[in-house]
Amino acid sequence: MSKVVVTGGAGFIGSHIAEELVQAGYEVIVIDNFSTGHYSNIAHLPIEIYEYDITNPAIIDFIAGLEPAYIIHQAAQVSVAESVYDILHDENVNVKGSLHIIKAAVKASVQKLVFASSAAVYGNPLELPVTVEHPTLPESPYGLTKLTVEKYLKMANKFYQLSYGILRYSNVYGPRQDAKGEGGVVSIFSEKIQTNNLLHIYGDGEQTRDFIYVKDVARANIKALEITENLCVNISSNTKITINDLWRKMKKAADIERLEIKYERERAGDIRHSILCNQQAMKLLNWTPETQLENGLKETLLFATNNLLQELK
Repeated sequence: MSKVVVTGGAGFIGSHIAEELVQAGYEVIVIDNFSTGHYSNIAHLPIEIYEYDITNPAIIDFIAGLEPAYIIHQAAQVSVAESVYDILHDENVNVKGSLHIIKAAVKASVQKLVFASSAAVYGNPLELPVTVEHPTLPESPYGLTKLTVEKYLKMANKFYQLSYGILRYSNVYGPRQDAKGEGGVVSIFSEKIQTNNLLHIYGDGEQTRDFIYVKDVARANIKALEITENLCVNISSNTKITINDLWRKMKKAADIERLEIKYERERAGDIRHSILCNQQAMKLLNWTPETQLENGLKETLLFATNNLLQELK
């Protein structure tokens, strides 16, 4: 049974990856500093769990000592807004922390390191949908750090023969998500529906996004482990929707009529339109997104409702 280390494995996406790995028969080790991840996300799984911060250089020897066959690197500072506010923290976690993981992977002679990258590496698209050949011109420190780690991975392959899989996520959404990250708008809308609070939409709401369900993302990560060659692919639904239309779909799924909306000025670093082409991922990974947006939104809202009921007990 192959051993897989998942950094950030108690977080939103990482916990779903850990679940998928267990179901696929892997031995799973989760490493998380629990700054945003939650033990409750993974407490039900038969896995090893270690509290460790990827910014601590000691993690290099710690991971190497675990002798994993693979590493799936999800741990990151995931907020574009936070990256603009605190550029040094963003660099420390996303670049320096990732270099620690790359160094650990080399030292442990892992078969592959799979890295969670982002649509943010592209910046404002020159054409849609965005393919992996599109120029990388990030508009935020967050996007720049993700692109920097991609380049380090390619260097590590050149100098140390480290095999890698780079997965550029579009806007991931689903159960266990908090309001941060690229798909955070779904979580924010869900929270407002539960609490009946004023909803803020940045910009005019006509900006478009490409939402991908978290379980589809988790499956893509497992597929990436099983591919021997190095790869860089988009993990997306290849389907665009405006934020206003997303809100209308969520209202329908939650069966509510009205909720007050306030439109705010667009935030620095935000992209106007984004849709990623997933054809290479479908071909190279033998993967396809299976969850329709309407169904994924229902699952997300159901989770939020159950979570709120637990908190009220």
